[in-house]
Amino acid sequence: MKATAAASAPGGAAGVCEEGPDLDFAVTSAHPMPGQALPTVAFRLAVTRTGGGPVRSLSLTTTVRIAVARRRYEHADLLTMARLFGQPEQWATSMQPLTWARVTTVVPPFHTRTETDLPVPCTRDTELAVTSYFHCVRDGEVPLDFLFNGTVFYEGPEGRLRTAQISWTKEAGYRLPAGLWHETLGRYGSGTSWVPLSSDAHDALVAHRDRHALAGWEETVRDLLARAETTDRAGHRAVRGATWTP
Repeated sequence: MKATAAASAPGGAAGVCEEGPDLDFAVTSAHPMPGQALPTVAFRLAVTRTGGGPVRSLSLTTTVRIAVARRRYEHADLLTMARLFGQPEQWATSMQPLTWARVTTVVPPFHTRTETDLPVPCTRDTELAVTSYFHCVRDGEVPLDFLFNGTVFYEGPEGRLRTAQISWTKEAGYRLPAGLWHETLGRYGSGTSWVPLSSDAHDALVAHRDRHALAGWEETVRDLLARAETTDRAGHRAVRGATWTP
């Protein structure tokens, strides 16, 4: 399905519809993107014109989704998988795609083919489903879908600038090595993660740290976990928030 002209340049005939450039997209590679304030994976995108005239510019919006149902999970963290998708017998219906990012890119003029990087940020925010998913999937490949839409600017009759919309059917797939996501995050923050807390929870954590003269946050959390495990093992009380165990 080809893109169809949506508007003409100022002064053009109203209601004129012309065939704009038809474009195909392919994601060819991925690598950590250096020099960014946040961990970022750059996906190399190839854009090929298969019809119509040369492209003056392209305003491209890309939605990146994880097609979670298209891989196996024998070695995944099943506790996290259960939190995201329910118990294994539910996965056939509960494993819906996870939206990773929505990226807007401006592609400069090209005649037949060009390549550009799609910068997709990674985050340590464990409240996000995508982050939890990558934490429980550490090997193999992660199937991704790239869905494209946006506006093509091209030269119409008599050199007038016209626009066309990219067809909603335009998409591409790519299988990202799971280790690349972890490698990208590992370049920032010395491999640490963070957990958002309410003010009350933070204050209680500070009080526990000070009361027991603990050196830092990691030591504080490990101390709390050790105390909870000891209490549970002694049978004094059940640990609140018990989870399903595979």
